[in-house]
Amino acid sequence: MQVARLLREYEAGQRDFSNITLEGSDLSHVTLIGVNFHNAHLRGINFERAFLTDANFTGATLQWANFRYAKLSNSCFAQADLTKAILEGAFMVAARLPQTRLTGANLAHANLRRTDLQCANLCGAMLHRINLRQADLRQANLSWANLTAARLGSAQLEGACFNGVNFGQALLQQLNFTGADLEGVNFQGAWLTQANLLRANCCAATFIGANLKRANLSQANLTGANLRKASLEQANLTEALLQRADLEGVNWEGAIVDRAVWDDRYSLNAAQPIALNALATAEPFAWMMS
Repeated sequence: MQVARLLREYEAGQRDFSNITLEGSDLSHVTLIGVNFHNAHLRGINFERAFLTDANFTGATLQWANFRYAKLSNSCFAQADLTKAILEGAFMVAARLPQTRLTGANLAHANLRRTDLQCANLCGAMLHRINLRQADLRQANLSWANLTAARLGSAQLEGACFNGVNFGQALLQQLNFTGADLEGVNFQGAWLTQANLLRANCCAATFIGANLKRANLSQANLTGANLRKASLEQANLTEALLQRADLEGVNWEGAIVDRAVWDDRYSLNAAQPIALNALATAEPFAWMMS
């Protein structure tokens, strides 16, 4: 189908364009509200700054498609293939993308608040400064995704894959990472206030300058983690594993370290090494004032 014909039919009231082929076509700046592109072949199509609210792209082929700054609220991309697609700055509030392939896609600065991304594949995606507040990311694959300065307040993350994720400077307050595998993940400068990392595997993770105030790190594995200059104010580290962790400059005010496992000896002052595993829990950080 030609672009001119599609636009004529749309103006005449047609909304069903399922299974059509428009690969590489230019539909930038167009208004196609409520259209049905179910199973359409739209590889490399240009929808930059288009109005596509309430559109249906279920099962569509959209590799390398350009949706830069497009309006896509309430749209559906279930099981669509958006590999390497450009969605930078797209407005996708309450969109539905379950089982959608977004590997290598660029969603920097996009607004995906309240979006359904269950089981979506975001491996290697650019998600810098993305808004994912209240998004459903359960079972999503975020491996090697760049989520620097992203906002994920109240997002659902149960069962998500975080292998190699970059959460630097991200806003992750009150998120539930219970039992998550966060080995080697970068949280440098991230806000994790009141986050739940109960039993999380944070082995070799980077928390330099991160804010973990009132976070739950009970039974978390922080072996080899870099917590330099992090804030653990009022955090719960009961039974946490902290062997070989870098704790230089950490703010421990009000933190709980009952039965935490430390290195046999940790030295802030080489002349006066301290046996951390012998600290009294009533005043767990009095030693840092000496």
